Amino acid sequence: MYSMRDIIERYGFHPNHSGFIPCPFHKEKTASMKIYSDSYYCFGCGEHGDIFSFIMNMENQTFREVFLSLGGTYKEETYRDKIAKYHAIKEQEQRKKKRMINQRKKKDNQDLIDIYREWYQRSQPFSETWTDCYHALQYQLYLHEILNQQEGQRSAE
Repeated sequence: MYSMRDIIERYGFHPNHSGFIPCPFHKEKTASMKIYSDSYYCFGCGEHGDIFSFIMNMENQTFREVFLSLGGTYKEETYRDKIAKYHAIKEQEQRKKKRMINQRKKKDNQDLIDIYREWYQRSQPFSETWTDCYHALQYQLYLHEILNQQEGQRSAE
């Protein structure tokens, strides 16, 4: 079993005391790639992944080639099982990220609804502020409905 540190040291990188190295995937002056025990993340370009994706990007190899180069044994059914598991995990991570983004959107939307509703109620009827808040509130309520419909569709899937 390899750690991320084992892999990056193969390429001549040595993390500083904070665990950062210069990102090999873009030009930079300071180290912006954080190395964790089993993954990496570049705060400069957003590149991230695990041991396999790091080597795949560095060597321009397929997952299978990297898997075998790290000493993985290849049997048709076990390799397919492992690659399916790898892709399932990546897909699950993407779904989780989308869910978190959508939860944030819903929270922001609800905050805006509350703000516009408060200002709408506090403003002089038919004033510029009242009119602006009314229109903004209607738009946020519309977005709220769309976000809830999207969530319902995802739940049905």
